Amino acid sequence: MRTIPASLISERVKDLVIEANVMLPPDVVAAFESAFGREVSEAGRLVISEILENRAVAAAQRLPLCQDTGTAVFFAEIGADVHIDGGDFESAITNGMRQGYREGHFRMSMADPLTRANTGDNVPAVIHVTCVPGDGLTISFLAKGGGTENASRLFMLTPSDREDAVTARVVSVVDEAGARACPPLIVGVGLGGAFDTAPIMARRALLREVGVPHPEARIAGLESRILSAVNDLGIGPMGLGGRVTALAVHVEIAPCHIASLPLAVNLQCHSARHGEIRL
Repeated sequence: MRTIPASLISERVKDLVIEANVMLPPDVVAAFESAFGREVSEAGRLVISEILENRAVAAAQRLPLCQDTGTAVFFAEIGADVHIDGGDFESAITNGMRQGYREGHFRMSMADPLTRANTGDNVPAVIHVTCVPGDGLTISFLAKGGGTENASRLFMLTPSDREDAVTARVVSVVDEAGARACPPLIVGVGLGGAFDTAPIMARRALLREVGVPHPEARIAGLESRILSAVNDLGIGPMGLGGRVTALAVHVEIAPCHIASLPLAVNLQCHSARHGEIRL
C-alpha cells in the first residue's frame, strides 16, 4: 500500500491547472505549425500565425491563452494500492483546482443553472475516476470552454447505421458549429457504449496526443475519413475559409446494446488546453 497526502495532490493539481491555462501543449503547437504549411487560404494562414503568436505571448507573460478558462474537467486513474491521507481524493482535486484558478487570476465560469449566480471559485470541477491496478496515480486536466461545449452533441443512431452515417453526423456537428466553435478544432468522438458513457469517451478522446491515430487500424481509418470530410467543409480557421477546419479527429469506441448506437461528438477549440501529472 502506498500513501499519498491529499495536500500533495492539491498542490500538484494547482500547478497543473495554471500551467495548462497558460501553455499550449507541445503536440498542439506542432499540429498548428504543420497546419500552417497545409492551409491554402491567406486569411486562414494569418489566423494560424496569430494563434501561434498568442501562444508565445501567453507563455512569456504567464497569461491565460483564452479569456474563457472553462469548466475544469479531470480524468483520474488511481491505483488500487493507493491510500489518500488527510482528506478524500475528489476534494483534494477540487481544492487544488480552486487554488489554481485563484492564483492564476483565471475567470470563474461556473454558475447556478437557474439563477445564473456565479459560484465564485469555478466549483464544481467535473471529475471522472477510474480504479486501476498498482500504486500509481495519474490525473489529466482539460479546460473546456463554453463555446465548443455548447456545440457538442449526442445522438442515438439506429443499429443499422454504418460508417457513412457516423461520418455524416460528425460532419453535421462541425458544420452547424461553424465559426462559433473557434476552429481549427480537435474533434472527439465516442461511438458505442451507452447514453451516459459515449459523451465521456468523446471528451476523453480530446486528451490523446493530437493527430496520433487510434491503435486499431479500422478506427484509425474512420478517423482519417471523418477528418477529410470535415476539412472539405471549407470553414477554415476561425470560420474565414480554408482547408484546416480541424487538426484531428479522435474516435474512441465501446460495445453497445444490440438495439442502439450512441454517438457523441465533443468539440475542442483551437485553444486546446490540457495537461497531465503522475504521482
